[in-house]
Amino acid sequence: MALLCVGRSVSVAGALSRTYRFGAFELDVAAYQLRRNGAPVRLERLPMDLLILLVERRGRLVTRAEIVDLLWGKDVFVDVQTAVHTAVRKIRQALHDSPDDPAFIETIPAKGYRFIAEIEARVEAPVEVDEAVPETATPPPAATAPEPPAVGPHKPSLRRLRVALGVLGLAAAAAFAGWLSTRDDRGASDVRLAVLPFENLTNDPDREYVADGLAEEIIAALGQISPERVRVVGRTSTLSYRGTTKSLAQIGRELGVAYLVEGSIRAERDQLRITAKLIRVGDEEQVWSESYDHQLSSILALQRELSSAIAGQVALRLAPERLSALANRQTPDREAYDLYLRGLSISGRRTPASNQAALDYYHRAIGRDPRYALAWAGLADVYAAMPINADVPALTAGPQARAAANQALKLEPEIAETQFVRGYVSWLLDWDWPAAEASFRRAIAINPGIGRAHVSLGHLYSQMQRHDAARAAMRRAVELDPLNPMTHAISAQVAFQGRDYPAAVEHATRAVTLDPEFWIGYMQQAQAYEQLGSTDRALDAVMKSARYSGGNTKTHALRGYILARTGRSEEARDVLRALEATARERFVPPYALALVHAGLGDREAVFEGLGKAYDVRDVHLVFLTVDPKWDAYRSDGRFAALIARCGFHVEGSIRP
Repeated sequence: MALLCVGRSVSVAGALSRTYRFGAFELDVAAYQLRRNGAPVRLERLPMDLLILLVERRGRLVTRAEIVDLLWGKDVFVDVQTAVHTAVRKIRQALHDSPDDPAFIETIPAKGYRFIAEIEARVEAPVEVDEAVPETATPPPAATAPEPPAVGPHKPSLRRLRVALGVLGLAAAAAFAGWLSTRDDRGASDVRLAVLPFENLTNDPDREYVADGLAEEIIAALGQISPERVRVVGRTSTLSYRGTTKSLAQIGRELGVAYLVEGSIRAERDQLRITAKLIRVGDEEQVWSESYDHQLSSILALQRELSSAIAGQVALRLAPERLSALANRQTPDREAYDLYLRGLSISGRRTPASNQAALDYYHRAIGRDPRYALAWAGLADVYAAMPINADVPALTAGPQARAAANQALKLEPEIAETQFVRGYVSWLLDWDWPAAEASFRRAIAINPGIGRAHVSLGHLYSQMQRHDAARAAMRRAVELDPLNPMTHAISAQVAFQGRDYPAAVEHATRAVTLDPEFWIGYMQQAQAYEQLGSTDRALDAVMKSARYSGGNTKTHALRGYILARTGRSEEARDVLRALEATARERFVPPYALALVHAGLGDREAVFEGLGKAYDVRDVHLVFLTVDPKWDAYRSDGRFAALIARCGFHVEGSIRP
C-alpha cells in the first residue's frame, strides 16, 4: 500500500514516484499533493487518501465497504454515509466536479464510486530518502474514529492541552477586547469578524481536534465580549476554509467580515505555543498579534493567573457569571472532549446514520464526564430532531430529549447551547411556543453569536405567522453563518411560508450548492418549485432529496403531494400505497400520509390522518399553522379546531 503522509513531502528509498494527470490536474502521490495548472490545491488527509485510491483504480467500481476498510480499517467505527460522502464532496469541490454531471468521480447509487476521467500516468525511478519515516506506515485513524490515538511518552497530555485551550481562548478574547477599546474607528456600530481554523503545525493528526477546539472556544468568547459591537461568524462557515489557498481578502469578502483571526498551534514535549493574529481584511494588515508560551506542567497555576488577568481586563464588558460559564464550557477530560467534537462534527447531517453516530459519541462523552453540559445539550439536540429528520416517534425520542435538555440546563444554565436546546425541545416536542421563544432569546442574550438560536427563533416566528420578525431573525442567522447549508435551508422554509417562493428557491439552491448531498435543501427546492408551477424541477429536486435522506418518508410524501397536485393521481396513489406498506414495518409519521391525501383532495382521509398525527404527537403538525400546502383546508372548522387543540400560539394571519 502506498505510504500516505500528511502535510509534507516525503520520498522513500526503493519506492516509485507516481504522478497522475487528468484534465487540468496533477496528482503527485509521492509528494502527497494535488495541483491544478501547476498550483497546489489544498485537500485534507482523508479526501486526499480517497482520491489516490480512486485514481489508482481508475474505471473500477470502488465500493463504500472497500473505502472504509482501506482508509479506516475493519475495527474502527465509521458513519459510512457521512464520512465517505463528506470525503467525496470535498474531492469534488477541489476538482470543481458536479455529482449530477461528473467529469471525474461517478456515483454508483447504493454501491460506491468510480473515477472516470482519462489519466496520464508517470512513474519515476526510486529517489533517496530525504526524511526518516517508519518502516511501515498506514493512514492515521479517521476523524470519526471514536477513540483518539494513545498519547506517547513525548506528547504533552491532551487533558492539559484542553484546559489550556479554554483558558487561552478567554485570554485571546480579553486581548481582543482591549484592542477593540483602542481602535480609531471605535465609534462604528458594528465589527464583523471570523475566526479561521487554526493551523496545526505539529504534523500530528491527533492535534487537529486541539486546533479545532481552540477556534471554537475563541469564537464562543469573542461572541460575548461586547455583543452590541462584535459579530462573529459561525464555526460551520469558517471550517470550510481549512487548508484553503484563497487570499485573506477573498475570504473576508466571501464572509462579509472586516477582520479575520488566524493562528497556529504547536506542542512539543511539555511546551505549548499558540500564536494568534488579527488581520484587517481591507488591506490585509496585521493589527494585533500575540503568542502564548507556557509549560503545561504548571497548567493549574497558569489557569489561575490568566483567569485573574482576564477578569481584570474584561470586567466592564463581561459579566462575572458569563466569565464563569465560559471557563466551564469544556470538560478537562481529553477523551470526552474528543468524543464531543466528533459528535458535533457529524450531527448536522440529520440522517438516521449520522444521528446514531452522534448519539454514540455524546453518550460516551457523558460516560467519561457526567457533568459535561455541552455533551448533554448535544444529546438533547439530536434526540429532539430525530422525529423530524429520521421518522422516530416523538413519544419515543421526546422523553430522552427532555431529560438530556433538563440535565444540560441544570449543569450550566449560563451556556447558550443549554438554553437553546431547552427552547428547541419546547418548540418542536412540547408545543409550548412562548417558552421556546423565551429560551431562544435567553440563549442569544448569553451569546449573540449562536447562529442556531437565531435560525430556530426565525423558524418559530414563521410558524407563529410573525413573518417580518422571522425574516429579520433569518437575515441575522445568515450574517453569522453564511456558509452553513442548514441556515439557508431554514431560510428557504421561512420564505416559503411567507409566500415568497422565488426567495425560497434562492435560499434552497444556495444550501445545495454549499452541500450537494444535503437532502433538506432539495426538499426546500421541491416545495418552492411546485408552488411556482415548475413541476419537472420540483420532482427532480424531491428525487434528489430522497436519494440523500437516508429513507426519510417526508421526501416520498412530498413527491406524492406534487404528483397529485399536477393531475398524476394514480402515481400519487402508488406513493400512498408504498407509504402504507412501509408503515406496516416501521413508524411512518401520519402527517406524511395526510399530506398525500391533501394533494389528492381526499378531505375525510386528510382529517383522519391529522387526527392520528395528533394522537402520536407528530412533530410535523407544527407546519399546519402556515404551510401553504394546507391552505385549501383552512376554511374547514376541523382544521382550526386541530390547531387550537395542539395549543399552537399563533399571532398573525394567513395571507390569501
